[in-house]
Amino acid sequence: MKDGAKISNAVIKRLPRYRRYLEELKYRDVERISSGELSRLIGYTASQIRQDLNNFGGFGQQGYGYNVEGLFEKISGILGLEREYRIVIVGAGNLGQALANYLHTYRTGFNLVAMFDVKPGVVGQRVNDIEIGDFSGLGPYLESGDIDIGIITVNANAQEVAERLVEGGVGGIWNFAPVDIEVPDSVAIENVHLSDSLHSLIYYINSKRDMRGGDDGTDGADDGADPE
Repeated sequence: MKDGAKISNAVIKRLPRYRRYLEELKYRDVERISSGELSRLIGYTASQIRQDLNNFGGFGQQGYGYNVEGLFEKISGILGLEREYRIVIVGAGNLGQALANYLHTYRTGFNLVAMFDVKPGVVGQRVNDIEIGDFSGLGPYLESGDIDIGIITVNANAQEVAERLVEGGVGGIWNFAPVDIEVPDSVAIENVHLSDSLHSLIYYINSKRDMRGGDDGTDGADDGADPE
């Protein structure tokens, strides 16, 4: 990162996408790629890609482009993916168990170590190799373990859960509860509202239907900005 530079959230949000495409290129044994070629793959402009990467130093070479493996490793380092993160999930319902299975499959760098719930019928069940604990044991567990990330998938009392996680020293919270939660500035938070994404998709579906010509017999005349 350039000295004293403040990186925008928009740039940080794009880095995982760069990394994902670079990883695919690595698997295809592609050794180098230009910003123009990367642009055609990812969908961002070549200028945007260069500007984003220049926030962290010069990774490309004039007339050569970017070394795929080298850039992949650099972005991994910027994102902090060179180490392992210990995770707990609070809320072991369908979504919590789906995330647990995802992390179990994903594995690399993210180690799910515990799950908690309040429902008697859920506590004691096992998800992969993890036994679901009672929520009352979350505090003592956090005191005895060095936990980096807490994942919240409960439908109620999400703020209380977040406060327990903060008290237990987690560095960040991945919140899937249907409400935004508040945490101290020292704790990172990522609120994921699945309904927001679904509602955006519905908007784009209907916008593109209007462009094609709707079911109501209209000619599909553009009555607003292109959603893209």
